Amino acid sequence: MDLRQLEILRAIAETGSFTAAGARLHVSQSAISRQVLLLEEEFDESLFIRFGRRVQITPAGEALLHLSHRVFADIRETSAQIRDTQKTLTGVLNLVGGMTVCLYVFPLLLKEFRQHHPGVEIKIAVGSTRRLLGRLRTGRADLALLVLPIDDPALTTVPVLREELLLVMPAGHPLASQPQPIEPEALVGQPFVLFETGSNTRRMIDEFFIRERIKPRVVAETENVEIIKSMIASGLGIGIAPFRSVDQETRGGKLCVARIRRQLLVRETGWVYRSGERVPRAVQELMHTMERMLPQFEPTAPEGPDLREVSPARGRRRAG
Repeated sequence: MDLRQLEILRAIAETGSFTAAGARLHVSQSAISRQVLLLEEEFDESLFIRFGRRVQITPAGEALLHLSHRVFADIRETSAQIRDTQKTLTGVLNLVGGMTVCLYVFPLLLKEFRQHHPGVEIKIAVGSTRRLLGRLRTGRADLALLVLPIDDPALTTVPVLREELLLVMPAGHPLASQPQPIEPEALVGQPFVLFETGSNTRRMIDEFFIRERIKPRVVAETENVEIIKSMIASGLGIGIAPFRSVDQETRGGKLCVARIRRQLLVRETGWVYRSGERVPRAVQELMHTMERMLPQFEPTAPEGPDLREVSPARGRRRAG
């Protein structure tokens, strides 16, 4: 048994097929099958049960999969320790985040980070929270910046940003001419373009609808905030989105925003990384960079509240 075989085993378990594992590792399916066969002969145990093109891991395969996680975690830890003894920070930092974070936070943050640590190679992946958490758990990502809460004992979360969610409308929409803030009752029957069902942001918005006994007429839903803005600007519907994501369009007159009476919708975004492991120096440095730059990432709508003192979603003050 060698490291390559453990890597192949893990790729099969994560992708669910020999073909997909080969594509991930850039080797042929026959090479994948050959290495699995060698492992099965070595232990005299089947590692996978084949169901057509899909596979299911066996107890013996699970045991080796757990071993692979431990082995590769030890390798990452040892490599990080060696790099941390170097005067100049080097290595690869695998960073992941949602669409809004990748559009409005990472560009400025990473520009600042690279000025101080040009030797660090940064790789970024964007996707749904579920997919990105999977990358964290399997070691394919070192750090994530995601909308909280994340309820997973295997992961540590560190709150970083608070963002106010506002009602977003196309310029000239009838609601924009109503007295501000908008009454919740005025939203009944309106077509909505919303974030995708299942996301933390959408759950917060749905909780608002439930509190106000509003059954929204959802005409489109997506995790891509640029698509949401484009659809709202075209007149397809109205939405609820972070002020940061629509600040430029509101200044340009393409969109307009408003608060909703009796509601202060605030979402919290935070760092997420694996628990129980030594935090690599590159991760620590990036988090420290973010801390220094926080004032640049907390825009508040005109005459808005100080979000540093507001609890997420409910608008309550933090206990002092």
